[in-house]
Amino acid sequence: MKISIIIPCYNEALTIEKIVEKILNTVEYDKEIIVIDDGSSDGSLDILKNKLDKKIDKILINDKNYGKGYSIRKGISFSSGDIIIIQDADLEYDPSEYAKLVEPIKNGFADVVYGSRFLGSDEKRVHLYWHRVGNFLLTQLSNMFSNINLTDMETCYKAFKSSIIKKIDLKENRFGFEPEITAKIAKEKIRIFEVGIKYFGRSYDEGKKINWKDGFSAIRCIFYYNFFK
Repeated sequence: MKISIIIPCYNEALTIEKIVEKILNTVEYDKEIIVIDDGSSDGSLDILKNKLDKKIDKILINDKNYGKGYSIRKGISFSSGDIIIIQDADLEYDPSEYAKLVEPIKNGFADVVYGSRFLGSDEKRVHLYWHRVGNFLLTQLSNMFSNINLTDMETCYKAFKSSIIKKIDLKENRFGFEPEITAKIAKEKIRIFEVGIKYFGRSYDEGKKINWKDGFSAIRCIFYYNFFK
């Protein structure tokens, strides 16, 4: 069994090397690392080319900043693993927890696994209140229309059987990937599991990029992909 780790990267010069090293040092599965530079202007691409080129299996370069969803689609199209995991290029999520996501699929229980920031007793940074409220409301709205009972629809950590995600026609270019993929897998006859994960959230001063506009976009995606696609 091989896992493909897809890392969209936009202006993450401070963390991209650290997250790749962490994957290499903690993940024992047969793996490939695919990083998609999404038009970075802070030196991230130089780090990928000059420091990480021998450590990363594939470096894909977008000619401009298209967004996380676009980069994930591109990474999926170049992947060769049996399981695909999405990994942000920052340090909010811990690659040492991949087994939580992979083992339910490997053991035949699940087809898709979400890593929830709001389940379990693992350590989590005390963070932004209104982000927590926003995540809760978006997840509940998504659950109402998809008829599944997730606790964290917006989580980065999602693992998929590659045979499942590769047949889904994804459209969203930005953070709308999360509600879109959730709506579309909910319509499939597949087994979706959720596991609690650690979360080391960062502030906007530390580089967090998602904002209130993406919240409104998520609402649009929840309605659109549950009702019309």
